[in-house]
Amino acid sequence: MLSAKTTVSVVTITGKERARKEDVVVREAPVTIHLNDAELVTLLCTPTHLHELSLGFLFAEGLITSAADVTGYAASKADGLVWVEACPRREVKNSFLKRRISSCCGRGSASFYFVNDREIKPVSSGRPIPARTVMALRGEAESRGSLFAATGGAHGAALGDQHGLQCFFEDVGRHNAVDKVAGWCLLQGVHPHDGVLLLSGRVSAEIVVKTARLGIPVIVSRSAPTDLALRLAEELNITVVGFARGSRMNVYTGAERIT
Repeated sequence: MLSAKTTVSVVTITGKERARKEDVVVREAPVTIHLNDAELVTLLCTPTHLHELSLGFLFAEGLITSAADVTGYAASKADGLVWVEACPRREVKNSFLKRRISSCCGRGSASFYFVNDREIKPVSSGRPIPARTVMALRGEAESRGSLFAATGGAHGAALGDQHGLQCFFEDVGRHNAVDKVAGWCLLQGVHPHDGVLLLSGRVSAEIVVKTARLGIPVIVSRSAPTDLALRLAEELNITVVGFARGSRMNVYTGAERIT
């Protein structure tokens, strides 16, 4: 069974002193997902929690809509292979991994976004959450980052709410960590419509799209958002909090949800 980290030999240099020692690095490996017997995609990821990762990825890509769509699952961690059977059988276009994002006029003043031909509607839920709760969740997520603490090379993603963290995952890739959260929600039957997605890394447009897929109203990161992420967040009614560190934060969109 593959672990999330491995040991390597390094030469350390401090001033004029050189020494050889062992160091711990995060593991990165290719994992190939097959959907209905067809090879779909190879992800470079930390090869743990592959069930959550594969289902979360398929959900984010619009290839499944719930865990009920999945009729079979198998994995060979040693070989980096995952097989998912899903019903109804969806046509997988060769271009689906281009992650096309387009918008069109929607009902009223809202815009509706389409990623790989699947509609994404604005998030309609999200009760107000105190800033002190946001900070407490951020601190709890950081304290759970054992892979980052050991290697300095992992990103973390967590789902929280007013009662605390519900799940936490780490991966060498930001998007993979979020997909693992999505997969956990599918497998556990959790509908995070009043939840908070907590991230260690940058908030990109694709992260916002994944968040909207899940219906999560609030994203909190200790890092920065991009301009396109913020434009999408405005249209999709998602609150984006960045630079949440210590006792401070920047609320970029949807400030009414943070009290």
